[in-house]
Amino acid sequence: MATTPDLPPTPTPDGPRKVDNFRGLLFMLLGATMIAWLHALVRDMTQELPPFEVAFFRNLIVLLVLTPALLRQDRSTWKSKRPDLQLVRGVVGLGAMLTWFYTLSIVPVGDATALSFTVVLFTSLGAVFMLREKMGIRRWGALIVGFIGTAIILRPGFQEISAGYLWALASTVMWAWALLLVKVLVRYDSPVTIVFYSSVYFTPATLVLALFVWEWPTWMQLLELLAIGLLAAGAHISMAKAMQLGEASAVMPADFTRLLWAAGLGYIMFGEFPDFWTWVGGTVVFASTLYITYREARAKSALKDVALKTSEG
Repeated sequence: MATTPDLPPTPTPDGPRKVDNFRGLLFMLLGATMIAWLHALVRDMTQELPPFEVAFFRNLIVLLVLTPALLRQDRSTWKSKRPDLQLVRGVVGLGAMLTWFYTLSIVPVGDATALSFTVVLFTSLGAVFMLREKMGIRRWGALIVGFIGTAIILRPGFQEISAGYLWALASTVMWAWALLLVKVLVRYDSPVTIVFYSSVYFTPATLVLALFVWEWPTWMQLLELLAIGLLAAGAHISMAKAMQLGEASAVMPADFTRLLWAAGLGYIMFGEFPDFWTWVGGTVVFASTLYITYREARAKSALKDVALKTSEG
């Protein structure tokens, strides 16, 4: 999913940040490519193993990959100032992940990818009502256009909306909620703390769920599960690095390549290809989310300028 909120962007030291949009764009391209491959492999694996079990291996491998980096951090950063919010975020994030894995087991990967772009729409909407953030008329317009794009993909009244598409939307709503909780948590805890708590909650929880439907994977399946975990970790790191290096409005366009990769992989691996309306709707949704990202970046930049002038005055 576009937006995989397990790993918040790494903060930069205080002072002016050196912007490198070109390198940021390359990291975003790499992250988008890995996410597309991740989703395609998850779709493939969930045809053979229960989604809960695939999710467990994904979380376990990510935890093993990130543990060395966590161990290098000051142990004080492991203690959360808001364990209550960490628990809520863990429950919501777990629900988002499990419903997304289930979605990929029954929905073509290209269609699921097109719907995944709605995470930004639901996050922006939630920020207004839950975090009391202000949003101007232009962003409201972009939000409405984005939901029109979602309707183009689903085409209610023209075709039956399958349960898989409803699960996809439910997952994106939960991912958006998890992102909003991260926005609140970064006021109290470091990104390392948030990642640590996510791993602590996700891995044992998915193990317990997987035990009820456990099927011993073959050696080939284990290799594919390992690839899923490594792709998940690599995608998180790449996209966090992209947001650290470049401006959001400059690097986010590369995220659209996820749909291109998903369409190609879906056709090659499963004989699936998004129809015309999915391409139209996905493009509309992504264009609206890109504009929202651009406006938010402009707003943050303006606030920083005001704060700097105030401090200088």
